[in-house]
Amino acid sequence: MAGNTFGKIFRVTTFGESHGKAVGGVIDGCPAGMHINMQQIEEKLRQRQSSSLRQEANETIWLSGLLNGITTGTPIAFLIPNRDMRPEDYRQEEFLLKPSHAHYVYWQKYGLFDHQGSGRASGRETAARVVAGCIAMQYLEQQHIHIEAYTLQIGNVKTEGFPYAELSSAKDNLLHCPDQEQAARMQAVLDDCRQRGDSVGCKVGCVATGVPVGIGEPIFDKLSADLAKAMLSINAAKAFELGLGSEFAHSYGSRVNDLYKSDFSTEHNYSGGITAGISTGEPVYFTVTFKPIPTLMQDQPTVDINGHAATLQAKGRHDICLCPRVLPVVEAMTALCLTDKILEFKAYSK
Repeated sequence: MAGNTFGKIFRVTTFGESHGKAVGGVIDGCPAGMHINMQQIEEKLRQRQSSSLRQEANETIWLSGLLNGITTGTPIAFLIPNRDMRPEDYRQEEFLLKPSHAHYVYWQKYGLFDHQGSGRASGRETAARVVAGCIAMQYLEQQHIHIEAYTLQIGNVKTEGFPYAELSSAKDNLLHCPDQEQAARMQAVLDDCRQRGDSVGCKVGCVATGVPVGIGEPIFDKLSADLAKAMLSINAAKAFELGLGSEFAHSYGSRVNDLYKSDFSTEHNYSGGITAGISTGEPVYFTVTFKPIPTLMQDQPTVDINGHAATLQAKGRHDICLCPRVLPVVEAMTALCLTDKILEFKAYSK
């Protein structure tokens, strides 16, 4: 299986399966001399775990690359042991295809599928991304760059406009939504889904402030293209929109052109801080849409590996929505992308 490494200069490779002994990662290209804030890593892992019924301790075991908590410049390797496993919950999935899941395409591509918690296709893999992303975030903090993800929409309940200037109130609710009234309505949607054994989709917003002008390369290595790849690599991600995104389709240039002011900032930053694939120096703003989690606490009609009609019975421990636990994953992938692009910029700039 290829495709387990992200980045060019700051390179991260993740490994491990949902119900294997551990998940983990190797970070190559991390600058030496960084003092790693372990508490931040623990907090982000707790956020990723927040709404999950699977209760993992998420103990991070550091194998290399750190000396007294300081990066040495050599590869940083780490493990996160899997402890809260229930493989018996997945026995029926060995021969049944789970609707809208990786089971069928993995089976056809590789000739087999790890049905125990979906193996590499499980959200458990993202724990390694969060650890690596925290190290990237700490590098970015030294560059005065801050990243924050937040819940914009769950089901039909959504916030309006450009909310990134009002994120101070997002910490006041469990969904990390900047609109308190909408957060309460979103919670009601989640409660209803839980009662019905259903799942629901969501949209996440993310803003990175302090990104300097000039990050990103023209044509194929645009910052916008690399951010899109980073976000769409997250399980269940289905859409990436920069700035106004799809709203540009029904807009006029006379209304959404970013007009410059005397300090070279723009009136509205409709472009989301990136023009021609290169950062403008303004906040980088984008959204990511996630589909409903395909595993339901309802029986679903399906077929077995021989094509015969079957029923996938509701069993196990499953989330009903990716928000809010996907927020630290979005932040992590943003940090990994920006760190890689900034190090690349520094490597080739005079």
